[in-house]
Amino acid sequence: MTDIPRFGILNQDDIVRIHRSSLQVLSRVGVRIHHEGVLERLAAAGARVDRNAQLARMDENLVMDSLARAGKSYVLYGRDGTRTARFGYGDLVTISTPGQYSWVDSLRRIRRSPTSEDTRAAILVGDALEHISIVGAMTQPVDIPTPIRDVWLTAQLVKGTNKPTRCWIANGRTAPYVLEIYKAAAGGEQQLRERPQIEAFVEPISPLQMPTTGMEILLEFTRLGLPVSYGPMVQAGATGPATLAGTLVQENAENLAGIVITQVLNPGTPVMYGGIPHIIDMRTSLISFGSPEQGLMAVAMAQIARFYGLPVYVNAGLADSKLVDVQAGLEKGMNFLLGALAGADLVAHLGIAGPDQGASLVQLVVDNEMVEFVKRILRGIRVDDETLAVDVIEDVGHTGEHLSHSHTVAHFRNEMWLPRLWDRRNWDPWIQDGGKSMAEMAEARVQDILSHHQPEPIDEALEREIDAIVESASRHLL
Repeated sequence: MTDIPRFGILNQDDIVRIHRSSLQVLSRVGVRIHHEGVLERLAAAGARVDRNAQLARMDENLVMDSLARAGKSYVLYGRDGTRTARFGYGDLVTISTPGQYSWVDSLRRIRRSPTSEDTRAAILVGDALEHISIVGAMTQPVDIPTPIRDVWLTAQLVKGTNKPTRCWIANGRTAPYVLEIYKAAAGGEQQLRERPQIEAFVEPISPLQMPTTGMEILLEFTRLGLPVSYGPMVQAGATGPATLAGTLVQENAENLAGIVITQVLNPGTPVMYGGIPHIIDMRTSLISFGSPEQGLMAVAMAQIARFYGLPVYVNAGLADSKLVDVQAGLEKGMNFLLGALAGADLVAHLGIAGPDQGASLVQLVVDNEMVEFVKRILRGIRVDDETLAVDVIEDVGHTGEHLSHSHTVAHFRNEMWLPRLWDRRNWDPWIQDGGKSMAEMAEARVQDILSHHQPEPIDEALEREIDAIVESASRHLL
């Protein structure tokens, strides 16, 4: 969708040096993989495997062959196929957080455990917001048993919105039930293969480890040829080097290892490259979500992904502030814009209060407006005979005005962004209308959505089929 040049901070030599350094790490240090079956497949593909240490070292040829095989673009579909999220096509895709362990009332400064009622509210608001491409569950509801929680969340998502959806999948025991729900929504296994509604999300454990649960999930998804998204989350100074370049090397190595594993399991599987490194605040040892380094590394990771020809996901719409305040606006807005200008396919996750301190519907509504702001910037400035408007300037002359001119009427809606929550009025009318802050206006929109929004209804037969899958999971997993 962008018509403006992509922003970058690394030159080509920088990117090549990071790439070469990552290859050295994979060959010399290797990756610890906590899954015997995956280690066996890697050994058969040519990796140097030490089974006692659960270690796989990967040489350059294996890495480059895997990169060549990987699918470079894919589309995720909503329940009936009318709503999509496209990766590798130049689109800017957004997602509300797939799940937080706390629920935040941003205006009243209250944090509590989320419930199933909060889940339904999150899905309803995500469905209504214009610039949320993928609806995340936003919650880990405490009133739903942990062993089936992701299955229940998936059911609520598919029943509650026509957009593509995501929650955090827990392990290889629940993954088959999650996939059964998406098969039902797609109309069958073959239809899901052809028009995927879900992707695997695999998070390596830094430094340089692949967890058992992630490998279990990966095996379930690659059997169906479904897309895979990797999300290494190296923390500079803690689980990775304190230097940003060193963190990029390790983050890239963990991504490349994931791509190798995916292509060994099922060549041609589409892959999204995850560029989500963070720093820690050395004064507290806590992770930071809103640092300038976050934006810098997001840009760099987008450039590296482009070097490989892969779609990329970055963490750049986040903040350290727990409130919907000036700090949150600066952190989220500046880094989100950097990630978008760099050409990231997915900028995530929206609706989070602080560094994974909870989910907030008020924050999600503000984030939705921020996305629209950034999309306007990405459209750039159209320059042609019509927009240069020399004839219009001549027509108005020295004493006329442009406000009532037909040229203004024809173009202002496309040229000028008209926000919903940004207040541009003068002081007196703003005060007379209550002097509301953006957070207060966002809260009002949340309440309006919860009271009035009607999502596209689900077919009753499909709803019964989904409910039966959840019941089956309950019988076998609880």
